[in-house]
Amino acid sequence: MSDAPHSASEFITPPSSATSSSPSVPSSPSVPFSGLSRLDHVGIACRDLDASVAFYRRTYGFEVAHEEVNEEQGVREAMLRVNGTDDGGATYLQLLEPVREDSPVAKFLERNGEGVHHIAFGTSDVADSAAGIGERGVRVLDAEPRRGTAGARIVFLHPKDCGGVLTELVQSPRGEE
Repeated sequence: MSDAPHSASEFITPPSSATSSSPSVPSSPSVPFSGLSRLDHVGIACRDLDASVAFYRRTYGFEVAHEEVNEEQGVREAMLRVNGTDDGGATYLQLLEPVREDSPVAKFLERNGEGVHHIAFGTSDVADSAAGIGERGVRVLDAEPRRGTAGARIVFLHPKDCGGVLTELVQSPRGEE
């Protein structure tokens, strides 16, 4: 039997009363950052959106909640609802098929092949969340929030500042989390 944790609560380490005096490790904020409310979606780059949708429908029973072409980002995308939450939010898989060879997703596919492209966290105020995270030393890639799926406001954070993970912050068009 593995000693690996089996639930999220097993990953939580109680705070230590000792503090690090190492100058290379930034100190934690005295108040935890609370602008992010949930995992909004996981973006998955794919070469054939229809085939990917069929796979997730057949394998997991996920249905398309929204589909669109985002010309600005150069993708055709489908949002597949995974679950809902008590606060009315939901978690999705976002399948991304490039519609242009110069799109970031096309370049990702060329370098890495199909797979996880980014993760996204929901927030009620994307500009405020981006500013707060930026104050903690993470590079915000968008100077101002831009249009995302279904009219959401989004910004991206630099993957080199986020453990190698491209991270998106998302505010729904209704201002909900």
